[in-house]
Amino acid sequence: MTGEEAPAAEPGVPEIAVVAFAQTVHRRTSDDLSEVEMLMPVLHEVLDATGLRTADIGFTCSGSSDYLAGRAFSFTMALDGVGAWPPIAESHVEMDGAWALYEAWTKLRTGEADTALVYAYGKSSPGSLRDVLTRQLDPYYTAPLWPDAVALAALQTQALIDAGHTDEPALATVAARNRENATTNPYAQLTGPVPHGDYAVRPLRTGDCPPVSDGAAAVILAAGDRARALCPRPAWIRGIDHRIEAHSLGVRDLTDAPSARLAAERAGAFTRPVDTAELHAPFSSQEIVLRRALALGDDVRVNPSGGALAAHPVMAAGLIRIGEAAARIHRGESDRALAHATSGPCLQQNLIAVLEGETR
Repeated sequence: MTGEEAPAAEPGVPEIAVVAFAQTVHRRTSDDLSEVEMLMPVLHEVLDATGLRTADIGFTCSGSSDYLAGRAFSFTMALDGVGAWPPIAESHVEMDGAWALYEAWTKLRTGEADTALVYAYGKSSPGSLRDVLTRQLDPYYTAPLWPDAVALAALQTQALIDAGHTDEPALATVAARNRENATTNPYAQLTGPVPHGDYAVRPLRTGDCPPVSDGAAAVILAAGDRARALCPRPAWIRGIDHRIEAHSLGVRDLTDAPSARLAAERAGAFTRPVDTAELHAPFSSQEIVLRRALALGDDVRVNPSGGALAAHPVMAAGLIRIGEAAARIHRGESDRALAHATSGPCLQQNLIAVLEGETR
């Protein structure tokens, strides 16, 4: 892996680490639970892991989508569950929780807080996720045609096949490997030999597509010595950056993800090899795009958790990639990991975080 040097640590700016991570057992449907009921056990678990109380948290940031919830300002219900009294410093992004983590990381770097709680959740089961996601498309030319998320991913996949970068057997191998990895993940929804299935939208088969998932996740960030006090082996965020492609799919090369590559360069991912990569690739073809863009070789273990092909709670799946990478560092199973999150059709927006553990 090659690229520009990572920026040196800025004098006076604290280092930030992920010190705890928790997630739900992801399910096809959670009709018996509201978003708040689904989220609360995760928040208790992540706080218990550090011994912190809600009142000890210096900043809180969340990620969710009103389109999924079907109501405006839906995050306020979850905030009531978190506990907003006494008054707390809080923010929200209408994005995957990975972008909420980015905001919290920025806040902690200012020195205004030394701990942050980041959480995200999504219930995709109540409606048609494929149709809901069309609302993020260009409202004048693309959205009126109602191309759903699977159809757009199929266009990207066909472009990859036409360019000679993959074929259908290779896609099946990617899907099978991810779900085999997920057999050791107690939170995964799909594991083991999942049938590759019939065509969903040619050339994508059902096995190439993510499951519809309900779920939530949370992490705690801490700065400097506070991180060391809260976690035996913090996962230090050595670099993090996010970039976006052109909004119009017609002006993009769908076989590449230059915004992911640029974000990785800015995050310092190419200065030294990583041993683990958690890629937010909802479709098997998108893992191939990301592997090429990020120059990930066979020596890098990709998606040991099973990735988004094993569970895909929209608005939380990207945060989970960061949490899974951090958890492997906490357990001593990784020394330097890359975590990726995406939002929008065909890898339109990409966030990269590089995490490291301290050698002891």
